[in-house]
Amino acid sequence: MATEMETETDDWLPTRRSLLTRLRQADDNIGWQEFFDTYWRLLYGVARKAGLSDAEAQDAVQECVITVSRQMPKFRYEPDRCSFKGWLLMILRQRVGRQFHKRMQPRADGDAWPQIVTRDEATDTNPVARLPDASGDQLDSIWEAEWQQHLIAVATELLKRQVSDAQFQIFDLHVLRGWPARDVAQTLGVSVAQVYLAKLRVGRRFKREIDAVKAREETGELF
Repeated sequence: MATEMETETDDWLPTRRSLLTRLRQADDNIGWQEFFDTYWRLLYGVARKAGLSDAEAQDAVQECVITVSRQMPKFRYEPDRCSFKGWLLMILRQRVGRQFHKRMQPRADGDAWPQIVTRDEATDTNPVARLPDASGDQLDSIWEAEWQQHLIAVATELLKRQVSDAQFQIFDLHVLRGWPARDVAQTLGVSVAQVYLAKLRVGRRFKREIDAVKAREETGELF
């Protein structure tokens, strides 16, 4: 017999998968808001670590969302050939590259933005900005690292649905944020023993959620 936790998880993940279908309807404002809420931090974080400024990264995120909205009617969910994850990376790569390209264009004052060069090309006699190559392996590694954090965020959201607010708060402060058990106990007005108990019980559930999310992601069930 399925546990309450397993039932809630199974109910939630198909809803996430169905978002792909809903996004094909341009007027589904709730669906598009859900998409933005789910992915903007991932896209923004990758763009920033790729070398974009805050404003450039925000522009890249906005352009990604616009591109996804335009291309979604043509997208076919075939995990073996092209996963949503890979498709989204391709779009982001193009938008990050476009932002770098804009830096090479003349500005209104007639000066040029810093030139994009590789690390090997940047020398003491060529003191131009050392900007990452958005088309290379570096962006792939940044994307993969941020994607794993994205999956953890999904698992965390699932966990919050299955434990009490008090238990999650203890777990969040002690495990996710790294507060000492005594500080958590004093802040929340609980005993140190309760902190360790929450760490054990909620930690088990959290591991299950991470394992489940990663397993579904590997089979293409979770986009």
